[in-house]
Amino acid sequence: MGVQLKPVGEQVMVITGADSGIGLATAKLAAKRGACLVLNSRNEAELARIAAELIRGGAKVEWHAGDVAEMQTHMELAEVAIRAFGRIDTWINNAGVSIYGMIEDVPLDDARRMFETNYWGVVNGSLAALPYLKANGGALINVGSIVSDTFIPLQGHYSASKHAVKGFTDALRVELEHQNAPVQVTLVKPGAIDTPFPQHAANYMDAEPRHPHPVYVPEVVARAIVHCAANPRRSVTVGGGGRMMAMVGEAAPRVADAMNQGMFRQQKRSRPSSIPQEETLWAPPTRTGRARGEQPGYVMRHSAYTAASLHPVRTGLALAAVAVGWAVANGMTDGLVRRGRDLVDNVRGRGGDRVDDADVEVEIHGRPRYAEQPYATPRATQPAYAAQPLSADYAEPAPEVTVEVTREVYVMDVPTVGDRYVP
Repeated sequence: MGVQLKPVGEQVMVITGADSGIGLATAKLAAKRGACLVLNSRNEAELARIAAELIRGGAKVEWHAGDVAEMQTHMELAEVAIRAFGRIDTWINNAGVSIYGMIEDVPLDDARRMFETNYWGVVNGSLAALPYLKANGGALINVGSIVSDTFIPLQGHYSASKHAVKGFTDALRVELEHQNAPVQVTLVKPGAIDTPFPQHAANYMDAEPRHPHPVYVPEVVARAIVHCAANPRRSVTVGGGGRMMAMVGEAAPRVADAMNQGMFRQQKRSRPSSIPQEETLWAPPTRTGRARGEQPGYVMRHSAYTAASLHPVRTGLALAAVAVGWAVANGMTDGLVRRGRDLVDNVRGRGGDRVDDADVEVEIHGRPRYAEQPYATPRATQPAYAAQPLSADYAEPAPEVTVEVTREVYVMDVPTVGDRYVP
């Protein structure tokens, strides 16, 4: 059965791991969209500060401190939501931690503790949320990782924990569908995200950890999560770079193995590791309340791949607009405009993604003297490319432009100026 989800502004949303990184970015965006929030982390003082900040901005926020590895924490978190707001519409299992180091160098107690957070935290949260979501309908969103589909050396136990999250989430989804339960189960798989993740991880390397490129800001993941809270999705990969890595692993495993040799260098900064590392494996960190991390180098503000996968109809219309513009400039217009309007009307009539005029309007530029072909760009949907002047926020050299394929549409994750995409 199809699951009907409320608009974000009408929802009660529970978020674990909400005091930093992706969880904090998601809480801030959901609050901006009008959702009522119930936040969780282990850091009571920081949760209180974040809640007070959001409340001053007009949001309705409750919070409950506790360890996601304990089932009792989730039961109490659900009770806080019910007492404060009367229901739960979306539950987001986001809390997670990693360990850097060769598998043979990582103590097994640390690995088990990480599984308690990354895997059992998701299991506990899902089981606590399901009675409420099944009663009234809603979304269960589990945050996995791109390494749910592949792996990364020096984070072997973390990769295994995220594979476990994917297996659990996929099996749970099918079981709920078999029951015709009104619950949408979504797995969100971020790539490398500029959060305090490396600083909060346990580290058994000889250097400080960092993310491999390409790296995205946490707001990219937050937009994807908030979108999935109101729009049923099976899974979403955030970041085209990570998706390309997973695709190579599926199509050519030996090639992926060779490529991963470079991850030993890419995950280490030039300076030696700090002792002790400000890790969160066994206790909450003293430095929280930050969505962004300390990633050196260029950080991408949005992912065209993710935007395309979340809005395939809009992406198709944008690319169709480019083709129509090229045809108009070449005098090949017979019937194209009429068919284009019919396509838009058909999409609207069938309940597809909402289509605005700005999504399909085409600007035809005059033929440049040095070019033999005219060109067209869809206004408001074409990303600003790296060749354009960069703002002060983009002082680092731009990474190589890579091309990925999603739903038979070629899209690029390229540097842009500002945040052009808002789902």
